[in-house]
Amino acid sequence: MTVVPPLVSVDWLADRLGDASLLIVDIRSTESSGRTSFEAKHILGSVHSDYAADGWRIAEGGAGGLLPDAARLSTLLSRIGLTPQHHAIIVSAGDTPSDFSAAARVYWTLKVSGHVRVSILDGGYKAWYESGNPEETGPPLPRASEPYPVQFIASLRAEVARVETAIARTNATLLDGRSPAQFDGREKSPQVARAGHLPGAIHLDHGMAFQPGTGRLWPPAELEQLFEQVPPGPVISYCNTGHLASTNWFVLSEVLRRPDVTLYDGSMSEWTQDPDRPVTTDLESGT
Repeated sequence: MTVVPPLVSVDWLADRLGDASLLIVDIRSTESSGRTSFEAKHILGSVHSDYAADGWRIAEGGAGGLLPDAARLSTLLSRIGLTPQHHAIIVSAGDTPSDFSAAARVYWTLKVSGHVRVSILDGGYKAWYESGNPEETGPPLPRASEPYPVQFIASLRAEVARVETAIARTNATLLDGRSPAQFDGREKSPQVARAGHLPGAIHLDHGMAFQPGTGRLWPPAELEQLFEQVPPGPVISYCNTGHLASTNWFVLSEVLRRPDVTLYDGSMSEWTQDPDRPVTTDLESGT
């Protein structure tokens, strides 16, 4: 089977428009006018699934951003017409690093669901629009398929027990992708119960992976240099809700091909729900 690149260019996709093996999934959400923007103009032949509204992540037990169960994911993937044979191309708005994180989170969700062939369009819809390649208007044509056979790949996901073990045994690098202020405890997301970071974590703001003023990653050589601060061995990428952390996961696992990199989808929103779980700040000692 042909190796599928994690990132594909506008030119790569333009050369393959009309290929029945591709499913182009536009994930523009409410933050970028979602369905309205899609219907106004989108890549020829693409389908739409709102990243924020369609159930790619769920809230449960006070935690936001969790991976849905297999039944929910099967329904979602079937609704957009995805089959195991498709090569899914994920298209974000392409304006900001957060847009890329949305694409990376959908990419991870497909991978952890057992879907093999998936790529992100480099630069998202913005790059496609600026290239002048074919577009169309209106709602997507119905593409529903048979129930998608979700088969979770546990090795891509870190759940609470895995994080607890990593803290207790220091057998994995905990990589925090949030802002410096949230990492050290000066600021706190409303989705998190307590300020601070996981004990022993290192910090690498996900935004550092992007070329300034864009939603596009640095080339691999620059990413390699940036991420060399992450020690070899297992890595658990986290943030507040498993959104921004998807970028660090994607860079390490998919672009740089580091083995044993997982995403903690619950992240700090889940971790801080239990007051007995330790949280560290750089403002004072203790939890």
